[in-house]
Amino acid sequence: MTVVEAEQTVARASSPPARFKIDFVDDWKQAAACWSADGQETAFQHPLWFDAWYSAFANVSPLIAIVSDATTGRKVALVPMIRHVRRGVRIVEFADLNVTDYNAPLLRAGVAFDISEARAIAKALVAELRKVPGGADLVRMRKMPGKIAGVINPLALLGREGSSSLNGNIIETGDDFEVYRTSIKRIQMPRYWRVFNRNPGAAFRMIESVDAALKTVDVMDAQQRARMQKLGLKFVLNDGVHGGFYRDLVRRGLPKGYVVVSELTCDEGVVATMLGVRHGDYFAVLRISNAGARWSHCSPSKLVVERTMAALHEMGVRRFDLSVGNYAFKRRFGATQIPLTDASIALGWRGVPYVLRDHTAQGLRRYPWLSHLVERVLGRPSHEE
Repeated sequence: MTVVEAEQTVARASSPPARFKIDFVDDWKQAAACWSADGQETAFQHPLWFDAWYSAFANVSPLIAIVSDATTGRKVALVPMIRHVRRGVRIVEFADLNVTDYNAPLLRAGVAFDISEARAIAKALVAELRKVPGGADLVRMRKMPGKIAGVINPLALLGREGSSSLNGNIIETGDDFEVYRTSIKRIQMPRYWRVFNRNPGAAFRMIESVDAALKTVDVMDAQQRARMQKLGLKFVLNDGVHGGFYRDLVRRGLPKGYVVVSELTCDEGVVATMLGVRHGDYFAVLRISNAGARWSHCSPSKLVVERTMAALHEMGVRRFDLSVGNYAFKRRFGATQIPLTDASIALGWRGVPYVLRDHTAQGLRRYPWLSHLVERVLGRPSHEE
């Protein structure tokens, strides 16, 4: 044995054994079968969500990490990701493409990590991504909550809390919905409801059949498209991919109580709609639409939110998420802002410029006045309404 070989042997012997093992699969159904149904999911880290997502966004390459305890072999986390090429840069990111509000791993039911274990998982994943067949230049992980069902989100440790330009908006109503209603009396929901009820046939309803829910989504597409055209903005949620995703989500999720669709109607037609997902005592809004400015006197978008919240509260929901984005109406509903984390990691030289740009943008967010000034100069819309 040469001296170099002996030194390498000693180095390997003195290195601590890996605590976690990472395996990659490129097919969601295969990953879900390996993972089984013992996940500690959130509303977005949920098999039904990813069944629909990976089916719809078939133009990207799945790259799903299965994290196992290296000693016991027990699977502890599953990370749904994709890999795609943008301007010659091979990017790995969450299965999102701007339709998933929060990104995180699925965790095994009952699992809990201490800080050292969480860091070890994050480090192991990045190390294995450096060696993944086909290569990767950049890892971008965005909109990550710090915890998942009270458990540390290991991948959020790769970034700085609050570094995302977006934040969650959570409402905790408690057990008495009337107490909550009183707390938001300044937005005058009872008055808006009275005004709306002057219209013949005025009603609110939760949609129970898939066929009826799909018709409501058609109306939602038309209403949202009309609004975006009026604002001069591009609308994509009704294209073949996005439209297929939401409809598939409704077909899979409505019968199981995972998807919620509701609407305000009167004899003139559908005035407002809402689509969201429910998991246990938690509900997240995905999309809201209304029939336009002529209905503004009764604020139908706020009405459909409040009426849906009341109906779901009777079903046991206590936490309502008004989705990412810091819009003024969410504060009026009493939402608490939840900081989210972004992380960018260069795995090769091609990824370095992207990381520098991302870190510069994150740095600007520490100074909101400067960030707003840059947005105005660049002509970008603000996240404020």
